[in-house]
Amino acid sequence: MQHTPGARLRSLMDQGLVVAPGAFNALVARSVARARFPAVYVSGAATANCAGFPDIGLLTLTEVTRTIREVADASGLPVIADADTGFGEVECAVRTVVEYERAGAAALHIEDQVFPKRCGHLDGKELVAARAMADKVSAMCAARTSRDFIIIARTDARQVEGLDGAIARANLYREAGADVIFPEGLADVAEFEAFLRGSPGKALANMTEFGKTQHISTTQFSAIGYSIVIYPLSVMRMAMHAVERGLATLRGAGSLESEVPTMQSRKDLYALLDYTPGAQWHFPGGVNR
Repeated sequence: MQHTPGARLRSLMDQGLVVAPGAFNALVARSVARARFPAVYVSGAATANCAGFPDIGLLTLTEVTRTIREVADASGLPVIADADTGFGEVECAVRTVVEYERAGAAALHIEDQVFPKRCGHLDGKELVAARAMADKVSAMCAARTSRDFIIIARTDARQVEGLDGAIARANLYREAGADVIFPEGLADVAEFEAFLRGSPGKALANMTEFGKTQHISTTQFSAIGYSIVIYPLSVMRMAMHAVERGLATLRGAGSLESEVPTMQSRKDLYALLDYTPGAQWHFPGGVNR
């Protein structure tokens, strides 16, 4: 029996590709679990966007860990969480490990960008020195309460130093103790394959829309040997498209009657929450608990 979230995620990776959709709140996390995905992802971009901010590292550690805790409790799934640049220098990154573990995360990823960071699929990124990032990774690995907790090192070097530079950084971060490497902004299947040939080991792929990466299926990621694939903003983008369409309908027609067939019903919402009116509701109600 796997007793920690990190141990559960490690076991899942040993069995094959782990597909982790992003959840920007607890209710979405319950939907991810109900849809029978094995893990869930908490995106720094989605968390910031839902607070009304762009993805440039403006949220505090306390704000992000609250979302992690709610997602972990509601879903009962292993949570992979974005830690951006670690909320500061080495000491801050060490505290991030402690707080993410306490919040119930199974894993976190930290990136090698200069603060303030940019979305990984935008141009104009700047990187910290590779050795400085490796030192941060090493300190974070040493700070883990449980050896099961997974440290994922993300490199944004593909767009700055080329694929060879990204591979060199990845190997340095693996030597520093990173359990998994996250190469951000790769273009296509060929680049994902070349990356793993140059840096063998567990790796995470980011399948985001409207970015630098072509659409690649989970079957393809599994075939070329990736351990995790995340969909950080997909659910938020779908939800916000529906929100904007519904608001336009209300503004134009003065009624939402035409949109009712597209809405989640009260019955379905209560089912997702495991709630029966008049009956005692048990908290936490993680779908997989």
